[in-house]
Amino acid sequence: MLCSTKFLPALLLAVPLFAQQTEPPVRWVDIRELRVEGQGWEDRKAPFDRLPAKAEALVRPPVWSLAQNTAGLAVRFTTDAPTIRARWTLRKEQLALPHMPATGVSGLDLYVKLPAGWHWVANGRPEKVTNEQTLLKDWPGGRHEYLLYLPLYNGVTSVELGVPPGAVLEPAAARPASVRPVLFYGSSILQGGCASRPGMAYPAIVGRRLDWPVINLGFSGNGKSEPEIAKLFAELDPSVYVYDSLPNLTVEEARERVEPFLRTLRQAHPKTPILLVENAIYTNVMFSNERLSLITDKNRILREVYKKLRKEGDRNVHYVPADQLYGADGEATVDGTHATDVGFLRMADVITPAVRPLLGRRNGAR
Repeated sequence: MLCSTKFLPALLLAVPLFAQQTEPPVRWVDIRELRVEGQGWEDRKAPFDRLPAKAEALVRPPVWSLAQNTAGLAVRFTTDAPTIRARWTLRKEQLALPHMPATGVSGLDLYVKLPAGWHWVANGRPEKVTNEQTLLKDWPGGRHEYLLYLPLYNGVTSVELGVPPGAVLEPAAARPASVRPVLFYGSSILQGGCASRPGMAYPAIVGRRLDWPVINLGFSGNGKSEPEIAKLFAELDPSVYVYDSLPNLTVEEARERVEPFLRTLRQAHPKTPILLVENAIYTNVMFSNERLSLITDKNRILREVYKKLRKEGDRNVHYVPADQLYGADGEATVDGTHATDVGFLRMADVITPAVRPLLGRRNGAR
């Protein structure tokens, strides 16, 4: 016998009520109550900006806009929760780019620290401006330290973590005062274009491999080595400056700006290591002599500045050539220029061992 339709409204209403009643309770915590890393300045216009509030009047509008992207920002926390949820609200409605997925542009990325090092757990996949998702479910792993990366090419207005009411959720232990961040400066590639998820931008990979805090100051298309940027960076006191700005410079800009930019940093920090990274050899340059010539000319300028500084006695300036950054098989990019996860892993393979011996080193030794 068919059920009478007069009972259907009651049945339909009962389903969501039942589902709501069986949802496990969640205690939400704003990540600002935990330990957010990746920001160099305290005086910010918005909580998750990458530049200080005063920079709005100092830098070009595109740089200020990109500073609202949360590339490199991450929260370190500890919890014994078997289930971890995340709730985040984005600044922009555009979740993805034509050549970069929403998981990298606007998603979250969760890692856990195990005896062997940092291990990926889950990616928060954005579906709209405000998202709520389970990142870890029913894992009987006990108490661990976690690292949650924020979006690379979008910003956030709020991020919360949710755990069962009885679970511990607190900031990870503070790093020693001697462990100052590594500051990375550069272009869209350094910002994370086009990683599949936030933890795959090469500065993030380097940070995990070294278990060291990093500041990602990549500005897509706008890492132009302007003097006002150098002055802002000189205010900070990082363990290492990593300069990877050539992809956004013309040959003429490289000739005019690279040396003054580096001298501004050196004047403020005479002993802080500065690591210069050549423009990666793009995977399609074999089909364009003009493009290869542009990269070669810029790298030659950087090398000349490096040699000049070393000749003057600066033993804290160091160099990474381009030949191994992307490899030689053409498989490291999504569009010939911007790295895939493969490309970022290869960059990290070269840059990590270049950074490692420089950490905490301010005595001018070779």
